[in-house]
Amino acid sequence: MSKKRRIVSLALSAYFTLSASTHVYAAGGIGGSPIVTGTEKLVGDVTAWLMVLAPIVAELLIIYFCIRRSAADEMEQKKWNTRIIAATVSCIGAMLGSATLNLVIGYYR
Repeated sequence: MSKKRRIVSLALSAYFTLSASTHVYAAGGIGGSPIVTGTEKLVGDVTAWLMVLAPIVAELLIIYFCIRRSAADEMEQKKWNTRIIAATVSCIGAMLGSATLNLVIGYYR
């Protein structure tokens, strides 16, 4: 047997050996594995914190932008208005994203 064939044969036997042991482990179900449950809890915690922090940060930014807009001239007021709108839209996007993730994770419980 050539050297190439021996390497391929060794690689294939290692692959099938590892895949057979993986299937035996996964036979009990992947839903109860620590990786899946830990990831589920992590995503749940992050989305919960995002639902709390996003409006607070957006509100603080909007207050700051309004103060800066009141001290700006006419041209700069347009930029500050744009920033206020961007902060509002970003807050809404963060809230919708967090709610969507909570909804999707809720289906897997």
